Amino acid sequence: MFSKGLKSPNLAGFKMIKIGSLLIALTAAGAALAQPALPELPRQMAWTAYNLGSTGYNQAVAIGAMLRDKYNVTLRVIPGQNDVSRLLPLKTGRVDFTANGVATYFAQEGMFQFANPEWGPQPLRLLMTSNGLSNQGVAVAADTGVTSFAELRGRRVPYVRAAPALNVSMEAYLACGGLTWDDVVRVDFPGYDAKWNGVINGDVDVAFGTTVSGPPFRLEASPRGILWLPAPHDDEGCWERMLAVGPYFTKHNATRGAGINDENIHEAGTYPYPLLTALESQDSDFVYSLTRAINENYDEHKDADPGSIGWALESQVFQWVVPYHEGAVNYWREIGVWTEETEAHNQALIKRQGVLASAWTEMSARDIRDQDEFVSAWQLLRANRLEKAGFDPVWR
Repeated sequence: MFSKGLKSPNLAGFKMIKIGSLLIALTAAGAALAQPALPELPRQMAWTAYNLGSTGYNQAVAIGAMLRDKYNVTLRVIPGQNDVSRLLPLKTGRVDFTANGVATYFAQEGMFQFANPEWGPQPLRLLMTSNGLSNQGVAVAADTGVTSFAELRGRRVPYVRAAPALNVSMEAYLACGGLTWDDVVRVDFPGYDAKWNGVINGDVDVAFGTTVSGPPFRLEASPRGILWLPAPHDDEGCWERMLAVGPYFTKHNATRGAGINDENIHEAGTYPYPLLTALESQDSDFVYSLTRAINENYDEHKDADPGSIGWALESQVFQWVVPYHEGAVNYWREIGVWTEETEAHNQALIKRQGVLASAWTEMSARDIRDQDEFVSAWQLLRANRLEKAGFDPVWR
């Protein structure tokens, strides 16, 4: 019995609330049941990555730790000294994936170090990529007084032997300032760290790299200091020239790096790094499972390295210059982030790879033994076949 003056509760309304709550719970449970179970991952897998201590290597190791803790999977990360050493184990089946850089694009195109009879265009596919708060940019020693790319004319610029990813990117930024390699003094170096040491030691004036990598911080702490050159996003001429050389760049404001923070942003360009890459022939369920595991457990590995935040779902770039694997597409479509526009873009990239593969078959049939003659003939044939199919060859 209820006391006088107190209204009895609305039992009908109370029942409706309970029924509504139950329906919500059942709907959520049904949605959870509707999502396919995660196919079992293999107990062991292997990736290649960049050198020990690099941000790409550290991110791969962090994902490996997550896979071990969550799925009892052992991931072996094999460091590679250069682009070929990272991609060759993938090509030959010694590893399942590679946490690679922009050389994934060069290998797809069969250009630079991949423009030879042992390589040619590779049928590569992406699962997902890391797109952090950093840039892939060009820094000068602050004591040079240089503040723009145009002012690099006549300056000493490093060229890293057997590293097209570094050299083409530097060439793209030089193009922003209306320059080419002919307008600067080229100084050769054996590797990434060596060229940054060259800036610190006064042998060159400038270097290209990731704003969060170790060497730029060493330059910042040196007597020379550091200044990242801007590629203003509203400078249409700069970006038109840049993308003509390096179509893999996208406009980005960096808030993380040597001499960079939220108050001192760097307005320039970037591209995904690392890119989790597979062969087109990799098992679709395997790719689906790995993509899903990395995305669903982002919180478990996001703090392992400054660049690890780039694996966040909202940071993914689905319309880039290399297509995504069918297994990854199945997952991205399942969670509602793969659009019809993205699918059309992806299919165009797959078609481009088909044109390259056909051109390579045609090239191989010519049986040209001289290396230089082969490379020249391939570049000409490649450009011709891509243009005929309506694609921009980019390089000729």
